[in-house]
Amino acid sequence: MRIGTTLSNYIIENQRHTHGATGQFTGLLNDLAVACKKIADLVNKGDLLNVLGSADSENVQGEQQKKLDVISNLVFIEALHHNGHVAALASEEMDEVYHLPSGIPRGKYLVLADPLDGSSNIDVNVSVGTIFSVLKAPEGVDYPAEQDFLKPGTEQVAAGYCLYGPSTMLVLTTGQGVSMFTLNRDFGEFLLTHENIMIPADTNEFAINTSNQRFWEPPVQRFIDECLRGQDGPLGKDFNMRWVASMVADVHRILNRGGLFLYPIDAKLSAKGQAGKLRLMYEANPIAFIIEQAGGLCTTGRERIMTLAPESIHQRVPVILGSRNEVERIIGYHSE
Repeated sequence: MRIGTTLSNYIIENQRHTHGATGQFTGLLNDLAVACKKIADLVNKGDLLNVLGSADSENVQGEQQKKLDVISNLVFIEALHHNGHVAALASEEMDEVYHLPSGIPRGKYLVLADPLDGSSNIDVNVSVGTIFSVLKAPEGVDYPAEQDFLKPGTEQVAAGYCLYGPSTMLVLTTGQGVSMFTLNRDFGEFLLTHENIMIPADTNEFAINTSNQRFWEPPVQRFIDECLRGQDGPLGKDFNMRWVASMVADVHRILNRGGLFLYPIDAKLSAKGQAGKLRLMYEANPIAFIIEQAGGLCTTGRERIMTLAPESIHQRVPVILGSRNEVERIIGYHSE
C-alpha cells in the first residue's frame, strides 16, 4: 500500500478483502489508535500535566503503579467501552475482567492490554509504550468471564504496540505481515511509513538484564557467555548488548535491525514462585504474534509462546525472541 496512507484507510482497504466484514474490526482498531494518541499526548507533556511519579498504589502483581499507569488504563477503557466493538477488556492494571456497563452495546472482540509498558522509565524520560492483543469474543455472552480470554496466542486476530519515543509509532499485525505507522502530530493521524517488516535471520546484538546473570539457567548462561567471547568464541563474531528495560523499545529495535531480547526464567523469579517476568496474555502473546509475522521466533526456551495454554489473565512466562537463527540456537541449548 502507498507509504503515507492513513491508518484508517489502511484498515478499511484491508477489510475490503475480508469476507463477511462488518466494520466492527475496523472500528475497534481505530478506537485503539485513538487511545494511543491520547496516551502519547500525556507522555509527551509529562510533568507539565503532573502525571509523572508514583500513584501510591499497587497492581494485581504487587508492582508499584505510576500515575500514568492508572491514567493510561482509564484512557483505554474510555476509548473502547462505548462504541459497540468490544465485549470486555482486560489489563495489567486491573485485577479482573472489565465488564461493560448495562445498556452499552456489545461487540465481537475481547481486548487485552498493557496500557503503559516500561513505566518504570517514565520519570527519567526514556521510551515507553502500549501493547494490545485482540481476540474473538464468545457469541451471545454479555459478560465474558476470565476463561473466555484464555486462548493461545495463535487465536489472536490482531496485535500491536505503540512506541512513545522521539516519534510516536504504531506497529500492527492482523496476521498478514507487520506494518508501522508514524503519528503526524500536525493533523493527528497515523501514517504508513513501513510495511512487510522482516527481521534479519542473523544478528550480533542482544538485549538482556545482565545484573541477573548469576540467577540464569545454564542454557542462557552458555549462550550469553559465547556472545561475550566474541570472535574468539564458538559463535565467531563480536556482539553488542542493548537493554532499555522497556520491552516495546527493545522489540522495536529488533524489528528494525534484528537482534535478540531475553527475559528468561531465573532462580530469583523461581524463588518468588513466578514462572517468568513478562505476562503471557498482554505482553508475550501480542509481541510473539508480531515477531513471528516478521519472520522471527518467540519461545520460552522450551516451548513456542503462541501455543501455550493460558491458565490465568496475569500468567507470567519467560520470553526469548528475535532473529530466527540465534533463537534456534538457544532453543537447541535448552533441549540439550
